[in-house]
Amino acid sequence: MPDNDKQKQKKSTKMKVYFDNCAYNRPFDDQSQIRIHLETQAKLYIQQLITNGKLRLAYSYVSRYENSNSSHTKNRATIEKFFRNAVSFVDIDKADIIEKRANEIMKYGVKAKDALHISCAIEAGCDCFITTDDGILKKYENGDIKVCSPIEFTTLWEDFYV
Repeated sequence: MPDNDKQKQKKSTKMKVYFDNCAYNRPFDDQSQIRIHLETQAKLYIQQLITNGKLRLAYSYVSRYENSNSSHTKNRATIEKFFRNAVSFVDIDKADIIEKRANEIMKYGVKAKDALHISCAIEAGCDCFITTDDGILKKYENGDIKVCSPIEFTTLWEDFYV
């Protein structure tokens, strides 16, 4: 396939992403550390791509549950409002499938809650699972989904679409 055809194919396919709770909350963290500030800027850039329709967002019953348990009312409301941008939702009716896959993911050393998020992202057909959690970033590598930080994702996206 000629390079121009490959470029057209890449640009016609919108990537689907899934944020875990720590990525959703990154803009609310203390911005005095450079890493947190850069991850926040990258996460906000990704959000803008989603609201502009250049990326597709998925979320799940796990996302809703975890967000609803936040003690920060303003953060919780902001994240809940952003969920409206999602094109797909993984509902609890798929819990058996999600939990079975999550058990396999936990074999990589990933915590149960995080494994559920990754499993939901896979179930939703996401291309990337975006997190700021070092434990997930260091432990989980599998062909089912690309796990990356917001900063890493911006590079992937630009390589894919530019």
